[in-house]
Amino acid sequence: MRTVKAWAATSATAPLSATTIERRDVGDNDILIDIAFAGICHSDIHTARSEWGEAPYPLVVGHEIAGTVAEVGSAVTKHQVGDRVGVGCLVNSCGECDACTAGTEQFCPDAIGTYNATDRDGSITQGGYSTQIVVTEDFALKIPDGIDLDVAAPLLCAGITTWTPLRRWGVGEGSKVAVVGLGGLGHMGVQLAVALGAEVTVLSQSLKKQEDGLALGATDYRATSDDSTFGDLRGTFDLILNTVSAELPIRKYLSLLRPEGTLVNVGGPVEPFSVPAFSLIGGSKALAGSNIGGIPGTQEMLDFCADKGIGAKIEVISADQVNEAWERVVASDVRYRFVIDASTI
Repeated sequence: MRTVKAWAATSATAPLSATTIERRDVGDNDILIDIAFAGICHSDIHTARSEWGEAPYPLVVGHEIAGTVAEVGSAVTKHQVGDRVGVGCLVNSCGECDACTAGTEQFCPDAIGTYNATDRDGSITQGGYSTQIVVTEDFALKIPDGIDLDVAAPLLCAGITTWTPLRRWGVGEGSKVAVVGLGGLGHMGVQLAVALGAEVTVLSQSLKKQEDGLALGATDYRATSDDSTFGDLRGTFDLILNTVSAELPIRKYLSLLRPEGTLVNVGGPVEPFSVPAFSLIGGSKALAGSNIGGIPGTQEMLDFCADKGIGAKIEVISADQVNEAWERVVASDVRYRFVIDASTI
């Protein structure tokens, strides 16, 4: 075991604080990563505050990890010391089930999350708000040279979370896509959909981020607080990507879909949606959800971003600013992802 520095939650209500945690020794198929940057995802906050179920404490969160390989196990073939790598929401799976063999490890019944999950040795996994992490080589992604590590870190969650539904529903040239919310997820969804060839509209509560949305490639930006938006855009979109974690008037948003269109939810609101059946039946529309993505899909996304010059729009902070950053995330006061400089931990 090795001792590394970290910032951890000690209860659902206490601020994060500096501490140390134990990382396992590097096994035959493991790599040790020196973490350079760790993105802050709203999921970190929900989990650490026990808003999605009681969390074990102390808990180190963070599943948007970018760094370099510091050590490799004797059987490792995919990575070498010095390689630029990333770790997302998963650190292991069974490797044998239908989901794993299909490259959709996120659906594996035995998938192991990067934090707040039971590892194979019975310990609780600890995430990326730390200086080092040990993972099996199969769950470390190669970060192409065309992406800086700081802007790459959020791609490991925000990037793949929005990439997966865009690919699954065949977004490409001629597609009309609406992205609900221009936050950490939404700003990635806009960039990726535009790069795939879609005509993209941002739907946001207000127009305060309109300039940003258009700069990211959106061709239109509408305020959902203005009821005329729903009349003007009725029957417009093939796909609506809902990135917000808040209750929405789903019927109104479904009215914006073309026949056989789909509204995909990637946000995680606490309250259930109320969906009138005929809002779906009338146009043979679909309301769907989408998870993260498997290892092959995540690598595809990283390579695509490098090719297209896409990265997250970030604000780099030191570790001692993390509690303030969390409050700003909750208040939607970030454009568009906080990233912790792990050298300050």
